Amino acid sequence: MNRKRMAIIFLAPIGIALFILIGGELVMHLWNWLLPPLFGWRQINFWQAFGLLALCRILFGGVGVRGRHRCNSRRMDGRWEKMTPEEREKFRQSFRSRWGGSAAPTDETKAPA
Repeated sequence: MNRKRMAIIFLAPIGIALFILIGGELVMHLWNWLLPPLFGWRQINFWQAFGLLALCRILFGGVGVRGRHRCNSRRMDGRWEKMTPEEREKFRQSFRSRWGGSAAPTDETKAPA
């Protein structure tokens, strides 16, 4: 194995542990500083804070799925460029019938929103 790969294998668990430690501590201190005085909620411990951080990541962060919309957008741009004007208009009509929208014609150079 090369040196770079060995360094990554050695440093990755340390980085993950630091993320857990710093993230859990940060959430715990913010929660305990803000919510009990404002709303009268109970204070939480480190593991509850880490669980809350993980839950928020799952619900709002997407669990590592990144760039998906960008990839689909590029693929649609390619399809849009290959369409004839009649196909584009047919697509616009079907899009409007599904999602609603104005009946005003759109510019030919722009892809539908």
